[in-house]
Amino acid sequence: MKLAFSKMHGLGNDFMVIDGINQQVDLGAQRIAALANRNFGVGFDQLLLVERPRSDNARFRYRIFNADGGEVAQCGNGARCFARFVREKGLTDERIITVETNTGLLTLRMIDATRVEVNMGIPAFEPADIPLDMPSRRSIYQLDINGQPVVFSALSLGNPHAVILTDDVATAAVRELGPILESHPAFPERVNVGFMQIVNRNEFKLRVFERGSGETQACGSGACAAMVAGHQLGLLDTQARAELTGGELLLSWQGEGKPVMMTGDTAMVYEGEITL
Repeated sequence: MKLAFSKMHGLGNDFMVIDGINQQVDLGAQRIAALANRNFGVGFDQLLLVERPRSDNARFRYRIFNADGGEVAQCGNGARCFARFVREKGLTDERIITVETNTGLLTLRMIDATRVEVNMGIPAFEPADIPLDMPSRRSIYQLDINGQPVVFSALSLGNPHAVILTDDVATAAVRELGPILESHPAFPERVNVGFMQIVNRNEFKLRVFERGSGETQACGSGACAAMVAGHQLGLLDTQARAELTGGELLLSWQGEGKPVMMTGDTAMVYEGEITL
């Protein structure tokens, strides 16, 4: 079976994007993990699948699979690439596109040929909604990791996030602490771990260890989670620029009960066809 795909990225967070409307797609977790391998496969952080929606309120169904083959509900950089993909493939000519995910609807707005604004939805903070095994909601949580206290904020944007403040992202223990916290028993569905350095009230730096993929060049939902955490801690204003390894995102959040808005660039790398 031959499968056509596009290789895309948002700030270096890279994707294999597949049209599942005009071709048959049958990919299990093992095969996705093999395709994600950067030595023997296509190589990507996530695989994005375009499908017909199940709801009348959406134009498409947006499905996301991490490099380990596990399906997840949210990917902000992927959402921007998704919007550009469906337009360039002639699947829609709409500039405002509503897509269905496993946890609700996302609204994507094409600003120009490459930049996309994404309404990432309203953050959830209750431990049961993240999910996080803690007795009650707090602005700051603490876990013991190898005998040392680790302090973090936690929230969900359709996927779980822990945000850790650090003085310098360049020296943060992303590779050491990231995988430990990602699979900590306190997070029953694992967690994306962000390491945030505040530059000023309108700017921060961020590195993210993504569940199922490891550290990536950029994480859109992780940047949104960091924006929310920083604002709630009184460190960021309602608009901020996130500086990630792969580039910059513009973010805004007006406070609890309001959606997080994210704007960033996309890139089409190449078109391919693979025989499975």
